Amino acid sequence: MAAPNLKASTLLGVQGKIALVTGGGSGIGTMIAATLVQNGAKVYIASRKEKQLKGVADALNKAGPGSCHYIVADLGTKAGCDALAGEFKKHESKLHILVNNSGATWGAPYDDYPENAWDKVMALNVKALFYLTVGLTDLLAKDAKNTDPGRVINIASVAGISPRAEGGTVSLAGKGNGLWAYNTSKAAAIHLSTQLAVTLAPRFITVNAICPGVFPSKMTAFGYKQAGQGAFDSVHPMGRAGSAEDIGGTVMWLATRAGAHITGNVTVLDGGLMITGEAAPKESSKL
Repeated sequence: MAAPNLKASTLLGVQGKIALVTGGGSGIGTMIAATLVQNGAKVYIASRKEKQLKGVADALNKAGPGSCHYIVADLGTKAGCDALAGEFKKHESKLHILVNNSGATWGAPYDDYPENAWDKVMALNVKALFYLTVGLTDLLAKDAKNTDPGRVINIASVAGISPRAEGGTVSLAGKGNGLWAYNTSKAAAIHLSTQLAVTLAPRFITVNAICPGVFPSKMTAFGYKQAGQGAFDSVHPMGRAGSAEDIGGTVMWLATRAGAHITGNVTVLDGGLMITGEAAPKESSKL
């Protein structure tokens, strides 16, 4: 019996793989797309803003060695999800990695939280995740096998685990506001991920969720501006927020041979913020 090939290039390789990253024009989505392109994948990014998408695609193509392409899409409705799936199929007959990253948030006071906030946030953060996965399942299942399955990676959030919708040591929504719809939507995304994992396992498709904590992005920009980066860094046990290396490395683990036997998994990626209750060790430099 031949010895298994346990080299990092084999376990963590995405060379030649085809990926679709929604919300790839900014923040965590761009970090994920950059990671895959730098490791030789052919990546499609999608969002509503063409100028933003083109800028990211141009930059990633210049860096290589993989390639980046973009599709303008609005995933707020089932029709929008179906349109993206249809457009993708015009270009590719196989999809190895689907990263459902597009999302929206909405902060408002508890006693004045608008109904349309629920509609918008739940549609993009939950409904779109479901319908885009459904629309691309056949391409994910094509030629899939149990050692090289299709991959669905859903970007949820620690907000889907934490019961705190407002307040906290630092707030992404601003003083007096709560993220009621956002937190609920991310909890739903986590549960939906496990349901999809059960449904799609017989077709050799894994489905996993990543729950990032604070990362620099458009979604966290308001909180950073209000409180300052130092305030956000100080509440993390590691003394910093998340980085491209953190989210990129986690995606590579779930998207490659290293993660082929992982499905229905929920990975918290927050540097220990959740387990410490937002209490950073003040004397960490002396440890």
